[in-house]
Amino acid sequence: MSHLPSVAVVGLGSMGLGMARSLVRADLAVRGFDISADALTALETAGGGAAKSPADAAAGADIAVVVVVNAAQTETVLFGENGVVSAMKPGSVVIACATISPSEAKRFAARVEQAGLLYVDGPISGGSKKAETGQLTFMASGSSAAFAAARPALDAMAGTVYELGDQPGIGSSFKIVNQLLAGVHIAAACEAITFAKSLDLDISRVFDVITKSAGNSWMFENRIPHVLEGDYTPHSAVAIFTKDLGIVSDIGRQTKFPLPIASAALQLFIMTEAAGMGRDDDSSVARLLAKIAGLKLPGMEEED
Repeated sequence: MSHLPSVAVVGLGSMGLGMARSLVRADLAVRGFDISADALTALETAGGGAAKSPADAAAGADIAVVVVVNAAQTETVLFGENGVVSAMKPGSVVIACATISPSEAKRFAARVEQAGLLYVDGPISGGSKKAETGQLTFMASGSSAAFAAARPALDAMAGTVYELGDQPGIGSSFKIVNQLLAGVHIAAACEAITFAKSLDLDISRVFDVITKSAGNSWMFENRIPHVLEGDYTPHSAVAIFTKDLGIVSDIGRQTKFPLPIASAALQLFIMTEAAGMGRDDDSSVARLLAKIAGLKLPGMEEED
């Protein structure tokens, strides 16, 4: 492209807003849409433009980045009334970032391509902090033309872009393997720190020791500080892993592949969501276990 491309960002949540800000910092023209007025105001403060609908955001855009929660939202944003696809010019590219099943990624890509657009199956990893700094990891697949069209946005949002194949669905397959591990590691970390509490250990000291020992994991190191601080502000909500491990479970059932550990982790997230913590940080699994065991973790002192 001889000009700086324009980018639409649909979904300005904990990930999408940081991604939009990274695009603005790269001097790309950014228009965004979200149902939250506060999110739109935050984008305008950062130097982007606020749109009234996905189609309004995408009108004339070279690139559309769709950062919503699930397949149903992705489908609505792309193909629903005032959807992105209807507003984009031929040859533009959609980067779809939600964690969805590989079959859904293939289906959406076929419909986008039938409309004369390009499609990058581009799920992301790294959390809200890396979204803010433009250091996300993209596990992406798509045609060489799609990657070329998406490159200016990918360069602004990502620290690492894995080009994993020329067919949509491959990126989503890689992401769902990542989510299996991430969900299991969060559940195990929450179980371990609550078990330590049951042994009457200083859990801050447990954190210090484990993070320097073989039992450490990225998720233990990242999530357990939320437990220690008693702060369950959602950087990644419990409901996300109910969804993502649900996708893992669905694939396992369809392919007759056993997933005993992932299934146990899924049940912990379902139980935590059923207990009213679905919108809280996914480290709330520790709170669920503490309640079952009659323990008080930090921040639970005032709870019944």
